[in-house]
Amino acid sequence: MIGLGQLDNDLAGWIDRTLVVPGIVPPEHFEEAFVAIVTAAAQDPEDAWFAFYRNTLAALAGEPLPGGTNAELKPVHERAAELALGDVLELGCCFGFLSLRLAAAGHRVTATDLTPGTVALLDRMAPRLGLPMDTLVADARAVPLPDDHADTVFAVHLIEHLPPAEGEAVLAEAIRLARRRVVVAVPFEAEPNETWGHVTVFDTATLTALGERTGLAYEVTVHHGGWLTLTL
Repeated sequence: MIGLGQLDNDLAGWIDRTLVVPGIVPPEHFEEAFVAIVTAAAQDPEDAWFAFYRNTLAALAGEPLPGGTNAELKPVHERAAELALGDVLELGCCFGFLSLRLAAAGHRVTATDLTPGTVALLDRMAPRLGLPMDTLVADARAVPLPDDHADTVFAVHLIEHLPPAEGEAVLAEAIRLARRRVVVAVPFEAEPNETWGHVTVFDTATLTALGERTGLAYEVTVHHGGWLTLTL
């Protein structure tokens, strides 16, 4: 059994490498296995989830942990933090670690995700961490918020989960919601990672074409994957 000190977001990568790849857990049961492993670490599942959040945020901040995590998303979050301007809206926030980091840095944050359970979990954990924020259950292709809602709109590791046309719909919605900047980050993969639910692959050429089609000023950079930054 994994202890509380070993719970952090890198657990997902460990499950992928050691259970999914050898065929012990089918990719379609990845999420179920992940939740089962986390919640088994404490008698009260809320205590397990709090440890998961606390440890992940500590690892992303560079603090050493008993589990020896290497915080696989740390460089991605560091780059995103460098690009954040003013009020922030994150589309497809998942557990909300980037949103929590940006809230800790002093940004006013709205975090959105399509999955009600994930948003509810973030709603419970953020106050316990002393990092309250606004949250919203929303489809990133049609967010019930007004135009120009935030200075910076993030879609970090989101559109690879969608077919190309739907990814462009997310980008269009991000542009509608942003006052100053839109930031899209994607992994570079030879094939979509089925475990993570990826369906579309990207490289610098596809990101450049995506930026061109917006008609806005844009920049494509490479840093632990690809980044498309739009300036409004």
